[in-house]
Amino acid sequence: MNAAWELKTLLLPTPRLTLAVAESLTAGQVQARIAAVSGASDYFLGGITAYTLEQKVRHLGVDRAHAAMVNCVSPRVAEEMARGACALFGADVAIATTGYAEPSPADNVPVPMACWGLAHVRGPGPVFVRTGRIECPGATRTGAQGGVADAVLAELVAYLRAWRK
Repeated sequence: MNAAWELKTLLLPTPRLTLAVAESLTAGQVQARIAAVSGASDYFLGGITAYTLEQKVRHLGVDRAHAAMVNCVSPRVAEEMARGACALFGADVAIATTGYAEPSPADNVPVPMACWGLAHVRGPGPVFVRTGRIECPGATRTGAQGGVADAVLAELVAYLRAWRK
């Protein structure tokens, strides 16, 4: 079973969870994978592709100064994007991606890579957050985007499996 299909079985049981997505590097591919599943509207509230610093700040509440220092690519930016998606859509859980779809020698990035963030709002308490990094050596631009989309969905499924236990 692929990760997008498994999400349905992990999000719908009581307590039912809702999901949102914030994307940069993956440019909507995470949202497309989620929405390809019949019944996704029962848990998927929506997503945003915020490709520029301005849009990440405006819509997701990303800290401008930090994001500018790291060209919008860091675990902290991914975390802020995920938290921002939860807030923007009123979702219980959100995932986010940001990174480089191609090597960027000027930014000291030798291979395509991404930072991802996951946020889970657990009632009135603090938001649980997990972040990570994915490297895609040898991948083409579209290969890196697709690989990151698949990997971040797998991370979300792994988190939800553990949380549901």
